[in-house]
Amino acid sequence: MSELRRTSLFPLYAGYPAVRCIDFGGWELPVQFHGILQEHDAVRKQAGLFDVSHMGEFWVTGQYAETFLQRMTTNDVSRLSAGQAQYTLMCYPNGGVVDDLLVYKLSQDQYLLVVNASNIDKDFAWLSENLIGDVVLENRSEQTALLALQGPMAARILARVTAEQIGKLAPFHFLHQAEVCGRKALVSRTGYTGEDGFELYLDSGDAPHVWRELLRAGEADGLIPTGLGARDTLRFEAKLPLYGQELSKDITPLEAGLGMFVKLGKDGGFIGREALERQKEEGLPRKLVGIELLDRGIPRSHYPVFADGRQIGEVTTGTQSPTLKRNLGLALLETAYAELGTEVEVEIRGKQLRAVVIKAPFYKKTQTTGEGAKP
Repeated sequence: MSELRRTSLFPLYAGYPAVRCIDFGGWELPVQFHGILQEHDAVRKQAGLFDVSHMGEFWVTGQYAETFLQRMTTNDVSRLSAGQAQYTLMCYPNGGVVDDLLVYKLSQDQYLLVVNASNIDKDFAWLSENLIGDVVLENRSEQTALLALQGPMAARILARVTAEQIGKLAPFHFLHQAEVCGRKALVSRTGYTGEDGFELYLDSGDAPHVWRELLRAGEADGLIPTGLGARDTLRFEAKLPLYGQELSKDITPLEAGLGMFVKLGKDGGFIGREALERQKEEGLPRKLVGIELLDRGIPRSHYPVFADGRQIGEVTTGTQSPTLKRNLGLALLETAYAELGTEVEVEIRGKQLRAVVIKAPFYKKTQTTGEGAKP
C-alpha cells in the first residue's frame, strides 16, 4: 500500500485534539477539526479556513496559450482580461467531462489552471496530448499551497493581514503578487462554499505561517479551521458540482446544468462541441435536479431512483442539510421526471422511500452591506 501524501500544513493538524484525517484520493487530509456541523455553521455565519493544497496547479505559457485554452475548455477564454478568473470545463470528444477547473489570466501569454486533485495526472496528460505551437505546460502542484478563507467575515479578516484593497476585489477577480501576512500570494475572490470568500495560492513553504496568522487575525470574528466534511456539505447546498459525482466522463456539462459555462458559438470551437451541440438539438436525456425525501431517510451518493416501476436515475450527492435541516439530494434523472413537483422513490437499504423533485440550489447567500460585505 502506497504512503498517503501530505500537504505542508499536515504538522499543524496535531494541534487540534478533535482532528480526524482520512484518505482522500491518496492524500491524508482533515475531514474535520472540531466537527462537521460546527464548521459548516461557522462558514455560513462567520468564517472558515480550509487547507486545499491537494488541488492541482498548472501554468500555461506561450504566444498561443489563449488559442490552446479556447480549444481545450468550454467557456470563452477570450473574454478574460488580466486579473480575471473563469470557471470552465474540459470535455472529451463525446461531450463527457475530463474535469472542471478554474482558469486565471495572468497576462496575454500566461495562465494558471486549477484542477481537481484526483485528476492531476489525467488532466496533465490530456493537455499535453493536445499542445499546439509554442505552448508550454508546467505542473507546479507540488510547489503550490492553496488556502481558502470563506464566509461572510472573510473580507474583514483578510483586510487585517494585507495592505491590498481586497474589499474592492470583484468575484472571479484576483491580485497576482499580493502580500498577505508578509508573504507573496495570488489572492482570488473565489470559493467552493456558496459564500463570499477568497482563495490564496502561495509557496507551499509559506503556507504554515499564513495559516497561523490568518487564524490569529480572525479569532475575534469566529474564524476556525475547517475540513473536507464541511466543504462537501457547503458546496452541496449551493449545488456546486463535485467531479466523480455530478460530473464524470459519462456526464456532460449540459446534463449537469452547467450550460452557462459552455459557449457553443465561441470562435475556434472546442473539443466536445459537436457532441454537445447534438445533445442540445436532440434534447437532454437526463438532468441534474434537487430532491427532498418525504419519507424518513437520507439519500446518499449512487442510491437508485425509481418511478413508474423502473429505475430512472440515481442520487449523485445527498445528506441532511446542516443549514436547512432537511433530507436533500442531487439526482441525475431522466428528463421526463425532472419537472418540479414530480414524485419519485429513492431506494435505501432495499426500501423505496418517497421523494419529490425540488428547486436547487438549496441555499443562496443573502446580500449584506458594510464591512465584510458579500459581493
